[in-house]
Amino acid sequence: MADALVEAIADLKEEEAVRIARERLGAGEDPLKILEDGRKAMEIVGRRYADKEYFLPDLIYSGEILSKISEMSKSRLLKASQRQRLGKCVIGTVAGDIHDIGKNIVVFMLDIHGFEVHDLGVDVPPQKFVKKIQETKAEIVALSGFLTLAFDSMKETIQAISDAGLRGRVKIMIGGGQIDEKVRDYSKADAYGTDAMSAVTLAREWVGAK
Repeated sequence: MADALVEAIADLKEEEAVRIARERLGAGEDPLKILEDGRKAMEIVGRRYADKEYFLPDLIYSGEILSKISEMSKSRLLKASQRQRLGKCVIGTVAGDIHDIGKNIVVFMLDIHGFEVHDLGVDVPPQKFVKKIQETKAEIVALSGFLTLAFDSMKETIQAISDAGLRGRVKIMIGGGQIDEKVRDYSKADAYGTDAMSAVTLAREWVGAK
């Protein structure tokens, strides 16, 4: 049924995807496995969007399908999770980019794994990140971007954080789209993540969680 869920989400079959997810949850399956299948489906959607097989409305609709399944899974996870907060994270899609599907998955996963997450949304200017870090005293910053133009925005945001004298007290991760080690080095981030669970792993390491 794992492949069936991936296929249903990727093919934008909302009723079928929700039904399969509900059945798997009802059978006692680990909600994290269902979320992982959702991530795999979104990778397919992303490729279809890049290949112009899908367009922006399709991208948005796939995100809405995933949100419904995520909420179902989240309610199950919260019952079993400890609500002790491990740390604070400020996250947002950087200036010039409005993609939020990947970011929303990271927000969700950080939340259920014990982090207090401050989501700034999309097209976030550097100074808004700076202000929120100052306000929350967050230890972690996550910059998301799907488009290649986001690379410059990530670099500018990290520079703004440095100029504000905050760089030494925060760890910064980047993710989304074509992010790799070269982009991490260019932007001066501490690390990059390829998916939501790698973001969780990094965040836990940075706060010393076992």
